[in-house]
Amino acid sequence: MPTLYIIATPIGNLEDISLRALRILKEADLIVCEDTRQTLKLLNRYNISKPLISYFQHSKLSKIDYIAGQLSQGKNIALVTDAGTPGISDPGGKLIQWLFDCHSCESRNPDAVLAKTPNSGFRVKSGTTPGCEFKITPIPGPNAAIAALSVSGLPADKFIFMGFPPHKKGRQKFFQEMVATKYTVVFYESTHRILKTLNQLKEFLPQDKRLVVCRELTKQFESIYRGSAEEIIKILESDKNNLKGEFVIVV
Repeated sequence: MPTLYIIATPIGNLEDISLRALRILKEADLIVCEDTRQTLKLLNRYNISKPLISYFQHSKLSKIDYIAGQLSQGKNIALVTDAGTPGISDPGGKLIQWLFDCHSCESRNPDAVLAKTPNSGFRVKSGTTPGCEFKITPIPGPNAAIAALSVSGLPADKFIFMGFPPHKKGRQKFFQEMVATKYTVVFYESTHRILKTLNQLKEFLPQDKRLVVCRELTKQFESIYRGSAEEIIKILESDKNNLKGEFVIVV
């Protein structure tokens, strides 16, 4: 049965890829990726040569239709993101949702109906292509939020993942909701907004509240900062290199 594999890829260190993931990438007929240039770095490292198609946040519906069409032709497809697990704060989630959303698919294109089948697969029907069933299968692996949580030393039996804070509208509500929860919170932030975010955290958190900020996890300049928002701001501002990279914040 044709399969869409949701494959987690390294968040930095290219050795953090499972043997199963490498096997599936080698066997897949097509690899759907966020940025072909980033994915090629991984594929070249392991001597994998496969057709690539980009799928990102602003991709048109025609891309999704093409991917569904490839599955209907019996192709096995690997979905990867630039780093980490597809669908987690990642545009790949929209693709997966579309494939599950039968009603949305049918209303958008009556000639290409995606319907659930009793065995939990899916059937793509088209006016010109015979219907076929396919599966969606996860290939688990690296995830920046879980990696940061694992080294935070903060309670992790229950936690909330909040993705990226909104850039403008909704930021205050984001931090209010974060502070209101009684569980550990994990979220992402970019190099361009990390100081802005930490300064906003100062306004919402008690002065002695401890947090963990992870930068460039699994990469050469991996750094883990612990302390209050004020203390971590001083560390980041002490060297401009400390502001480079992607950040995970655990509160």
